[in-house]
Amino acid sequence: MQDSLDNITLFSIITLMSLFLMAPVTFFSEGIKFTPSYIQSAGVNVQQIYTKSLIAALCFHAYQQVSYMILARVSPVTHSVGNCVKRVVVIVSSVIFFKTPVSPVNAFGTGIALAGVFLYSRVKRIKPKPKTA
Repeated sequence: MQDSLDNITLFSIITLMSLFLMAPVTFFSEGIKFTPSYIQSAGVNVQQIYTKSLIAALCFHAYQQVSYMILARVSPVTHSVGNCVKRVVVIVSSVIFFKTPVSPVNAFGTGIALAGVFLYSRVKRIKPKPKTA
């Protein structure tokens, strides 16, 4: 009997593989730009950059892990619609918080996304779920 990987284990393996595959590429392409002396010479607080980078990495990792956990519980289409809603919420909240002007094209695109989510939820309620034996 072969054991299968659960979603969190698979996510962990993919994360570690990407670290080992991309770290040499990053160091080769960026080189000396990540050393503390180079960052300080640019007039930036090294401790602040490292702290904010670590917090951003941990938040993104947690976001991805929660996304995998949710994907295990819902259909891929529902997950995709949820991501669409999340993007709309992020865009609208950032427009409100940062007082960014919104062009008509941006407002139209956000409206299309919201309309799509609304229609998906309506169709999901109307369409009966297939019975599984």
